[in-house]
Amino acid sequence: MTKPRVPKPSSDGTHPALGPLLTRRFFARSVHEVAPELIGATLLFGGTGGIIVEVEAYHHTDPAAHSFGGQTPRNAVMFGPPGFAYVYRSYGIHWCVNVVCEPEDSASAVLIRALEPTHGLAAMRKRRGLDEPRSLCSGPGKLAQALGITIAHNGLPLDAAPFAIHRRPRTPEVVTGPRIGITKAADYPWRYGLKGSRFLSKPFPG
Repeated sequence: MTKPRVPKPSSDGTHPALGPLLTRRFFARSVHEVAPELIGATLLFGGTGGIIVEVEAYHHTDPAAHSFGGQTPRNAVMFGPPGFAYVYRSYGIHWCVNVVCEPEDSASAVLIRALEPTHGLAAMRKRRGLDEPRSLCSGPGKLAQALGITIAHNGLPLDAAPFAIHRRPRTPEVVTGPRIGITKAADYPWRYGLKGSRFLSKPFPG
């Protein structure tokens, strides 16, 4: 399969062409439909961000999902309507951002694992304290730090500022594999990534 052509960055390091914004209707579907279709979309937060190159799906029937044991103050957003951000603290250190999917009370979400930085690189470099583009957003905690996403943004709609997710301009080649950093249901092949991307948090098997 021919690798899709991605527009080259302009002189300021951004991709000039962005697709239309994704609406909440886009997220009102199975996480297994939404997750692969997010690959190649552009996630922006306050004007910074980039192309989504890696995600993980978490269904409410999944032992690794935060919602598996029922609703709590921490995961309440997952039980709400689709199209909202679920932000949580990982290992007491990093913030991670998810997109809530499926009908209300399904409590399913997609974790955004990695981006190819394309917009607001100077701001992201300052927040991360480093210069190498590949290291800015190659992991869920890294990308949240680079974009400035914290618990203060938990529950915000994904189709209104400061969030913006632009539909991918074309269908890329997506690879799948086991999820990372979990012990329950670790063999589920619910991690999706852009084939050949150097901005992944970890290469896919094979």
